[in-house]
Amino acid sequence: MHTNPTYSSLVAVGDSFTEGMSDLLPDGTYRGWADLLAARMAARTPGFRYANLAVRGKLIRQIVDEQVDVAAAMQADVVTLVGGLNDTLRPKCDMGRVRGLLEEAVERLAPSCKQLVLMRSPGRRGPVLERFRPRMEELFTCVDELAARHGAIVVDLYGAPSLADPRMWDVDRLHLTGEGHRRVAEAVWQALGHEPEDTEWRTPMPTTLPPGWAMRRAADLRFARQHLLPWIYRRLTGRSSGDGITPLPVPYWGDPVCAEHCREIGCYRTWDDLWPDGPPALAPHTHRVAELSEQCVVCATPAH
Repeated sequence: MHTNPTYSSLVAVGDSFTEGMSDLLPDGTYRGWADLLAARMAARTPGFRYANLAVRGKLIRQIVDEQVDVAAAMQADVVTLVGGLNDTLRPKCDMGRVRGLLEEAVERLAPSCKQLVLMRSPGRRGPVLERFRPRMEELFTCVDELAARHGAIVVDLYGAPSLADPRMWDVDRLHLTGEGHRRVAEAVWQALGHEPEDTEWRTPMPTTLPPGWAMRRAADLRFARQHLLPWIYRRLTGRSSGDGITPLPVPYWGDPVCAEHCREIGCYRTWDDLWPDGPPALAPHTHRVAELSEQCVVCATPAH
């Protein structure tokens, strides 16, 4: 792998892990490892383009149906694909179907980009991981096989001791904290051939005294009330945390989009010199804003 390669575009595909939960920003939006990675890559490459198509709660069938073709059409330098883990956490899971859909996604994405990145997702130590470990490891075996067949990079987060630490996980016990997302961004950054900025991302946090019995039980009760019971209710009613959340339309790269429109709707992140001090908004669904040479495809603003 060459060192410090230059990539001009990145598209992220997946579920809540890639959307950025629970790396919460003060304005209520999520950032996450994909946004952090894009920021690093953009700092090296003028005119860098980035789109995060991931939506929380999505199963692998939904990722294939709703995101894969959009991502493939963008012809990005780098595409990241992480999916299937939500399926493994369902009480009933057809792993043969999950493997087949993941293979379909890889076969459609790999030819569309210069580098496809797959992952062995991290797992938090505890009874949930132990219960679903066989399914997860079956999924990761499939990931390894597909990567070998299609020339994809595999980022092994599952084998990283630091990301198994419960302190890297939010109170919902399903999503990484901001520090966890930072380490994932570092892992992908290095896997793409860049010089490390943190050589110790796999190293566990310093040992601390565990909380007492009373504090652990109180935390368990809060978790059950705020996260576990709603999760069970959604499973019983066939609902998902991602229901009603869809990426806003992302114009194909090269289409002119006006800066003023982006400021008004506050949903797109941009990476060009219209905002030399940084983007005006942090949000997951993105495109690059350019000076207009023709009418804006989104809001019909006349050409400059």
